[in-house]
Amino acid sequence: MAQVRVMRKVLASNDALARSQLETLDRHGVLGVNIMSGPGAGKTTLVERTVEKLLDRWRIYVIEGDIQSSLDADRVAARGAGVTQINTQGACHLDGMMMASVFPGIDFAQLDLLIIENVGNLVCPAEFTLPAHHNVTVISTPEGSDKPVKYPLMFSKSDLVVVNKTDLLPYVDFDTDALEAAVHKLKPGIPVLRMSAKTGEGLDAWTGWLEERLNERKGDG
Repeated sequence: MAQVRVMRKVLASNDALARSQLETLDRHGVLGVNIMSGPGAGKTTLVERTVEKLLDRWRIYVIEGDIQSSLDADRVAARGAGVTQINTQGACHLDGMMMASVFPGIDFAQLDLLIIENVGNLVCPAEFTLPAHHNVTVISTPEGSDKPVKYPLMFSKSDLVVVNKTDLLPYVDFDTDALEAAVHKLKPGIPVLRMSAKTGEGLDAWTGWLEERLNERKGDG
């Protein structure tokens, strides 16, 4: 019971911190998007393609979460976006405290979109609230279509699911319709987009979804 109470306290403290950070985004009209997935699902490639397609119209900053290295941040920076790398040193998620260490160095007045690429893990990232208006889960076809059944929390906390690496469908055992049915059982009505970030197929639907959210926020402002 003591462990449960401690965990609840940790999560409550993180939620409060994340809410405060989200207020910072709101003051500046910045859209925050938290991208989650298991390792190797293609999050970084998706972020790269997003920056390539939208950077001429929207001011984008990326926070990269990894246990070690700056490989992903280097890839994103090469596409022209501002980026900060957070190395969690073993932690399987990003959280509000980690965000607090980088937020002061970001000029939100000069931004439209903050993309947070979470650590590759299908469990922990869903438990910790971040300063994001929308959570996006990426699932790749080689992982198998049973992931919403095995890891329901991440999918139920998401506002959009991206099925990535559809170019590999002829070579893997993946039932897209079954995955969509499982996702909609957890969260009816949630959009599920099919794409290949590598080939670009379906990418316009993703960037279109993002731009709708961006335009909504600018309209609110």
